[in-house]
Amino acid sequence: MNITVTETALNQIRQVKEKEIGNVRMSVLPGGCSGFQYGMYLEDVIEDDDEIIAITEDINLIIDPFSAQYLEGISLDYKSDMMGSGFIFNNPNATGGCGCGSSFTA
Repeated sequence: MNITVTETALNQIRQVKEKEIGNVRMSVLPGGCSGFQYGMYLEDVIEDDDEIIAITEDINLIIDPFSAQYLEGISLDYKSDMMGSGFIFNNPNATGGCGCGSSFTA
């Protein structure tokens, strides 16, 4: 599986992992105004059918099989400005999205 994580996003993940324990899980869930929404959180459980993607020696992304089909080729970035901050999912598989950028169609 091919996922790109920018240095900015990687630094933010490291900051979160310094405060909390767990694996970084990326997921796609039904919902949002366009049909699917992204999820990213720390979790201790790794299922047998999860994909484990080593980003660095100390950071792995855990992805379930349903989400993997929508996350192939994605680029993960992080932005922080006066309007807010958060992870940005640049998804080549998305065929549309909503104005807020937190949900997509595929």
